[in-house]
Amino acid sequence: MQKVSSKMKAVTSFHVMEVMARAKALESKGRDIIHMEVGEPDFTTPQPIIDQGIRFLQTGAVHYTEAQGLLALRKKIAAFYSKQHQVVVPPERIFITPGASGALTIALAALLEQGDEVLMADPGYPCNSNLTTLFGGAPKTINVSIEDDFQLTAERVLEHWGPKTKGVMLASPSNPTGNIIPAKSLAALIKVSEQKSGFLISDEIYHGLVYDQPAVSALSFSDQTFVINSFSKFFGMTGWRLGWLIVPEYAINAANRLLQNLYISAPSHSQYAALAAFDVSTQDILLQRRDEFKRRRDVLYAGLIELGFVIPHKPHGAFYIYADCSHFTDNSYTFALELLDKQGVAVTPGIDFGANEPERYLRFAYTTSVERIAEGLQRIKAFLQQP
Repeated sequence: MQKVSSKMKAVTSFHVMEVMARAKALESKGRDIIHMEVGEPDFTTPQPIIDQGIRFLQTGAVHYTEAQGLLALRKKIAAFYSKQHQVVVPPERIFITPGASGALTIALAALLEQGDEVLMADPGYPCNSNLTTLFGGAPKTINVSIEDDFQLTAERVLEHWGPKTKGVMLASPSNPTGNIIPAKSLAALIKVSEQKSGFLISDEIYHGLVYDQPAVSALSFSDQTFVINSFSKFFGMTGWRLGWLIVPEYAINAANRLLQNLYISAPSHSQYAALAAFDVSTQDILLQRRDEFKRRRDVLYAGLIELGFVIPHKPHGAFYIYADCSHFTDNSYTFALELLDKQGVAVTPGIDFGANEPERYLRFAYTTSVERIAEGLQRIKAFLQQP
């Protein structure tokens, strides 16, 4: 009898997909659903990027690029890091990938031996542990809490570093919490990983979507880190499936061979379109959208606090609020499904982000308008007041 590999037993599905499926089913029956479950910007791709993509498609020359990606785009990314973070990143260390997920697969495939432990925060993005498992590694999650803004610290990493530990995976700003690792803490985490001769992968896909303090790149402290970024979140190009990976010099050859074998190249039309992503006109649009996300965050945060959700600190980035709902329920998953069925508000239960008290938390994504957020808050209030 045919069967899938044993590794697949540890690869979990997203529970939010059930929420989304139920939401769509309700919409098909005419219900009005307020979507705060989806981690995707609701804005369209900026017009200069679309126009650049159309011009390229009209040439008809939609072929493979070199595996590493367009040199012109890699140069633009290098210039972006120089301007934003005052760090020098040679284009040969930059790899254009099919989304940030493609970047993560390249990094993990290049780094992991069978059984290697990778330290990561819980709660965290579920693909991090799933892909670690798929490439033969062993995710070792560390429970983080409100006291540390749900982020790893050097002390916690040292406490959990064992004989099989090979590296650390970070995300700043993080999904699901939106919290940022302070520069001093990030420097200490990098120092620990290097002292242990381990690797460090820094997920920076929400850079750009930061509101009250800047997000610092791991590259500001070391050129030995693996940095993942994306055109999806800040740049609004989710469906174009484009990201990038920055690797240390020692991993350039390995990353090239992996890209050749796994993907051949990232989508060429997406790469050519992204050449316009760093233009002044595009950046102006993106910064205006960032300011709108901040406005939405402030409205949603204030509204949830007023309703009685516990959120000790306003998140600094991304477009998520991770709220403690334990005053209302001991099962956030059931709470999310009932909120959807009774009031038409879709949110993500904490179970999607790990095993660290997920029943206490809901993730709210402010990826819809202020008006819809305000309506959603009214519906949540009605749900909480029902007998």
